[in-house]
Amino acid sequence: MAELKQYLSKKEKIGYGLGDMASNLYFQTFVVFMPIFYTDVFGLAPAAMGTMMLFSRFWDAANDPFMGMIADRTETKWGKFRPYIAGFAIPIGLAGFLAFNTPNFGGSGNLIYAYVTYILLMMMYTGVNVPYAALMGVITPNSAERTSVSQYRFAFAFIGQFVAGAVTLGLVQYFGSGNEATGWKMVMLLYGIFAAALLFGTFSLTKERVLPKVNKQNKIKDDLKDLIKNKPWILMGLATFFQLTYIVMRGSSTTYYFRYFVGNQELNLLGINIDLGYALFTSSFIGVGTFATFIGALLTSQFNKYFSKKIIYSRFLIISAICSLLFYFLSPGHIILMYLLNGLVSFFFGSVSVTQWAMYTDTADYGEWKFGRRSTALIMAASLFALKMGLTAGGAFVGWILEGYGFIANEVQTETALHGIRMLMSLFPAIFGIIGGILILFYPISDKRMVKIEADLKSRK
Repeated sequence: MAELKQYLSKKEKIGYGLGDMASNLYFQTFVVFMPIFYTDVFGLAPAAMGTMMLFSRFWDAANDPFMGMIADRTETKWGKFRPYIAGFAIPIGLAGFLAFNTPNFGGSGNLIYAYVTYILLMMMYTGVNVPYAALMGVITPNSAERTSVSQYRFAFAFIGQFVAGAVTLGLVQYFGSGNEATGWKMVMLLYGIFAAALLFGTFSLTKERVLPKVNKQNKIKDDLKDLIKNKPWILMGLATFFQLTYIVMRGSSTTYYFRYFVGNQELNLLGINIDLGYALFTSSFIGVGTFATFIGALLTSQFNKYFSKKIIYSRFLIISAICSLLFYFLSPGHIILMYLLNGLVSFFFGSVSVTQWAMYTDTADYGEWKFGRRSTALIMAASLFALKMGLTAGGAFVGWILEGYGFIANEVQTETALHGIRMLMSLFPAIFGIIGGILILFYPISDKRMVKIEADLKSRK
């Protein structure tokens, strides 16, 4: 019963969730809007954009495990992880503002500027999100409660996604008054201020409770060996790579899909004719998807009553990918079907997202149980590495495939280019999602086994 005294209040769960709301203002922007910003506003060629994302994100992803090992060895009166969340709150806002500036340094100069500012932005994102992800593993020792925290986390994450997805293009138009470059700069300034306030909220409202045995003699190479021998994490890391490649390819293609393939449409809803231009159609489409993701996340605890975390992750990811695949068969006039299928894709993916992070903290418990050392931040950093490698691959593939199919920004597209955009919205990402779902079928930790692991760990303390 002593463990019950450590249960989290609703206020603290909300405080933790604020951090992911801040992060997702940026993450949704990375995934959905950054590619089309670089090609259509900044003026990069699609292949150059794809290659830049590959190298920049790979460099950034390689830093994640090191950030995790640094955080694991940090000792302050505020804890191991919370100080980093507060410390990087303002720098990430400044980096976002710089990344969406459009200087006139010439072709090569602009490309160098894009590399530098994009790498800086992603490194600031690492500085916030590695400690933030690790924080969930130390605010409560209970696996079931961490699932509840995950729900709060992703509820707020989806609010951040909704704001970024549903209002960004409208804000760009409003602030830019016809000048997209100015609009983007002002929007990212606004998001930076808002995100910093949210991150300071997470720092203020949370507390680190799980205090691993301090053993500063632990060598980094020993931590890495434990990680490599942690088979549940290896499977989760691989699945995350394919999962993120799937959702990033699809998300990054959305703006191209509506600007160049769907175009302006008219929807008759209950006798009311609605003109769906690029900004409204894209924003409402993303908004519907984000709302469906939110509902899927909220219902995860109900699904957990009937299915294991492994089944939810695997089967729901495969179903989501199949629904995405069906976009290949839609024509520009299939407006209702676009909204419906996007809702299904996002609903099932919402439960996958919540379950994923709960399973990662389970792999941290497994590592401590198996090897006698707890490296929560390293587990989460390595998980973010896998996530960012999927982000890297997804973004790079979009740029390269657009170039391969002959896409030219701000021009009427050829049939070949339009076919490539359709494939990017359907078949190509679905393949990665299905592979990710299949991999998790081999995940060895059952929910029943986790109960035993938790009991064993508690008895050791």
